[in-house]
Amino acid sequence: MKLESIELFAGAGGLAMGFSGQNVDHRAVVEWNSHACETLRNNKLKLVAPMSHWPDVTEGDVRQFLYGGHQGLDLVTGGPPCQPFSMGGKHGGFLDERDMFPQAIRAVREVRPRAFVFENVRGLTRAAFANYFNYILLQLEYPSQQPKAKEEWLDHLARLEKHKAKGGKREYRVVPKLVNAANFGVPQKRMRVFIVGFREDLGLDWVFPEETHSHDALLLSQWGNGEYWARHRVAAKNRPAKPDGLERKLGMLADADPATLALPWETVRDAISDLPDPEKHPGKELVQAHRFQPGARSYAGHTGSPLDEPAKALKAGDHGVPGGENMLRRHDGSVRYFTVRESARIQTFPDSFIFEGGWSETMRQLGNAVPVKLAAVVANGVCKMLRKG
Repeated sequence: MKLESIELFAGAGGLAMGFSGQNVDHRAVVEWNSHACETLRNNKLKLVAPMSHWPDVTEGDVRQFLYGGHQGLDLVTGGPPCQPFSMGGKHGGFLDERDMFPQAIRAVREVRPRAFVFENVRGLTRAAFANYFNYILLQLEYPSQQPKAKEEWLDHLARLEKHKAKGGKREYRVVPKLVNAANFGVPQKRMRVFIVGFREDLGLDWVFPEETHSHDALLLSQWGNGEYWARHRVAAKNRPAKPDGLERKLGMLADADPATLALPWETVRDAISDLPDPEKHPGKELVQAHRFQPGARSYAGHTGSPLDEPAKALKAGDHGVPGGENMLRRHDGSVRYFTVRESARIQTFPDSFIFEGGWSETMRQLGNAVPVKLAAVVANGVCKMLRKG
């Protein structure tokens, strides 16, 4: 059964690619950044599964997008700009003009899709944004209860809370979930919030898919049975120091029923070990977009990602690439920037995927992207429920 969707705030297409892989046709794909739009256009054939449809990208402000003719669609998906809520940003939240959640809510109100999926940063769940996060969820639960002209958002929140307390008819069953991408096989510790809603008349209760990977399983693979080092052919002298205090935990893990253990976290080494070292070939780009970028430096709080753990969350930054987050840290303490191709691997984009723009712009697209593998997990669960309902 084919499903149809509108993708908003598409970025480089990570979330859209996850849904395309579930036999979802996109009626519209909306993105304002010109470089990201070119990335989407250049990779059109890679963004869709066989027999799926991918339209021309709508390049422009989502606030101007009209939803006429799209009513009752299966899905609305997207990642509203996260800078207003980012832990590393200015934390403007609802005061930030880049907050596009009002547009995500407008899309749900006007399309009335069978389901929606929105993704954002962990910062949205900060205590400082608790009221606004609740406001977002209530608006998605009751999208027809619009704010009045010149009504302050706190007044609208109070009205929504009163409406719910009085037993107002729920329009969507909304479930927020904070997840770590590493727990789903992404080689990156990327904490993200997913907000998933199903229209009330479908009678469907969403449960986020179970985690498939774990830190404990990685520890067992590295320091228990040594399978990790053997697979990567890493001699003992080239391994990092074994973490202190692991013996008891390793004993418990070794005694556990293998059927109860998840798969090991994927590490940076798992993701990039088959790529040539770009620093040893600075004049040769042996793999597309795998070129050494000089200038990396380590400083307090920005020490890069260890080779034998999932990467720290790649970040976009307001002005180019952040100084410390998007770096590889070797066991001797030396650092270098991840190449574009390595960053794409960490975000689980296929090697055939080509990004448009210079290094800083490309890394911004990657820093903002939804990991394709995580998007596929969410899309698989949501689409199964829609087909069942």
